[in-house]
Amino acid sequence: MLLACPGPASETDSAPVAEGSAQVQSLEAWGLRPGGEATVALGPSPSFLLPAANLEPQRKPDFYAGKALSTQPWIRAPATTDARDGLGPIYHARSCLACHVKGGRGQSAGDDGLAPATLVRLSLPGRGPHGGPVPEPVYGTQLQPKSTSLSHQLRGRAGADAYDDEGVPAEADVRIRWKARSFIYPDGSALELRAPELEVSSLGYGPMDPGVRMGLRHTPALAGMGLLAGVDAADIERLADPEDLDGDGVSGRVNRVWDPESASMKPGRFGLKANQPSLRVQVAAALNGDMGLSSPVFPEQPCSANQPRCLAAPDGNDADGFEVSEALLASMVDFVASIAVPKRRKPHDPMVLRGQALFDAVGCADCHVARYVTVRNHALPHLASQEIWPYTDLLLHDMGPELADDREDFEATGREWRTPPLWGAGLARAMHARVGFLHDGRARTIEEAVVWHDGEGRASRDRFAALELDDRRALVAFVRSL
Repeated sequence: MLLACPGPASETDSAPVAEGSAQVQSLEAWGLRPGGEATVALGPSPSFLLPAANLEPQRKPDFYAGKALSTQPWIRAPATTDARDGLGPIYHARSCLACHVKGGRGQSAGDDGLAPATLVRLSLPGRGPHGGPVPEPVYGTQLQPKSTSLSHQLRGRAGADAYDDEGVPAEADVRIRWKARSFIYPDGSALELRAPELEVSSLGYGPMDPGVRMGLRHTPALAGMGLLAGVDAADIERLADPEDLDGDGVSGRVNRVWDPESASMKPGRFGLKANQPSLRVQVAAALNGDMGLSSPVFPEQPCSANQPRCLAAPDGNDADGFEVSEALLASMVDFVASIAVPKRRKPHDPMVLRGQALFDAVGCADCHVARYVTVRNHALPHLASQEIWPYTDLLLHDMGPELADDREDFEATGREWRTPPLWGAGLARAMHARVGFLHDGRARTIEEAVVWHDGEGRASRDRFAALELDDRRALVAFVRSL
């Protein structure tokens, strides 16, 4: 991995820096305010739904309006309100924050196998239009386990079958079961891991193509999305080393993806495979794919050509032909962009300081790059020229066969995933107990997430595993402090 050398932070310094412990002159150099002036201190009931600390007062009503839109459930069309109707008719969730609990990571599957915050992506081998995934002919690119039909809403209750002919069937029943395994450290201690086993049944529209590939996508946290949008594309490109020219075994790549708004290929930075070019497209894609809501970015309904009843269902389109108008979409995008990053916790703790040095020593910083300065011309002034510490390079990395789902996504292979930012990771369990880390929610703790690393992350994982127990705990403590 090619890394820029560290230097003093200033408004003119935009080079990304992965700073080693020997170069740290003060705690402030390690990002006590990871979101710069946008950082907030959280109270006893943490939530990632607070506005950036430096958000201008005149913009705060817009932030809370966007928050309300993201919180309130959408309903089926037609309805007496035309501001929130148009859900589905097939969908995954009724609202954005139904999956992003308190703006954080989603809850993973419990004993019943239900995973409200985990999506099932579908595709066939090869590349579709503009290099994207090839949709499954009947079910498209995402499986929708819910429907606005009365028979689905009343499922499991007496008399529900009387409504089978009303509305649109859900696409399938989806459940995740966990298969346990153990990781044995060199010192002989064991860590229980779990891997997901996907169960898909009750297909509502007939069998899938026998060549279908399925991949799980677990809900990530929303904090700092607008700041990540402000990282200069040149800084990300500078970190890429696709041919591993420095021979360190780490070869991050930029994903090149289709931007539906500019009708051109752009560098991707959002999504678990960096498959979205902008925060606006990411939000619009979630509205469309997860809730079945059309917008100026994605004006179509979430039905394939082989689902005529779905296509014929009533929609909630306004006079311009959208269920989410341009004004509502802009409000939701600005809300997500302005969600604050939390201040670091216990940065002076001796264990955290020791873990900080170990984080760099074992090679975590090769991909989880610490520091950037956002661009001066950010669309939202309060997010411009901010020194931020997200701990990500926003690049694709091969994470080995056990984390692979074999689904290509533009230039991302089935084994590649975008480095997730680490800010706020230590607060995940404070949002809810059943948190999930990694792309499919399999890791229940930061330690499990580290141990699942393979491929380009294997060397760092092995160095972590070789540490003494107290040192492993110190490194995890550092990540929890971010």
